[in-house]
Amino acid sequence: MRMSLAQRVLLTWVFTLVFLIMLVLKLDEKVGWNWFLIFLPVWIFDAILLLMLAVKMAGRCKPGYDPRHGSQNLKKKAWYLVAMLLKLAFCLTLCARVEHLTDIKLVYVCIPLWALLVGAMVELGCNIFQDRRD
Repeated sequence: MRMSLAQRVLLTWVFTLVFLIMLVLKLDEKVGWNWFLIFLPVWIFDAILLLMLAVKMAGRCKPGYDPRHGSQNLKKKAWYLVAMLLKLAFCLTLCARVEHLTDIKLVYVCIPLWALLVGAMVELGCNIFQDRRD
């Protein structure tokens, strides 16, 4: 399962466009769809990304793979997995909150998002300072 950069960009734009169209229709009260249905393009896109990530991480288990090469790469892929799970947790709790399935305070709904943003800033900082050391 190998996609070119152009295919990944196109896939990202298509799913983003469909999500934004559905979001606008819901916010303008043109449709009475459930919020979980509105976020369906986001979850389909995330499932595709998780599948691609799982395939790449499973490739490390094949015979003849030397684990000494690419330990940094494994850390990056593990961070991607954690980031995807944090995003999924945020989307699920947000949908549950706006559908009134739960009475969680908005502060608690945003905790996975804040953790994701802090982790992204740490990742960015590590990448910037690692480039300066090289």
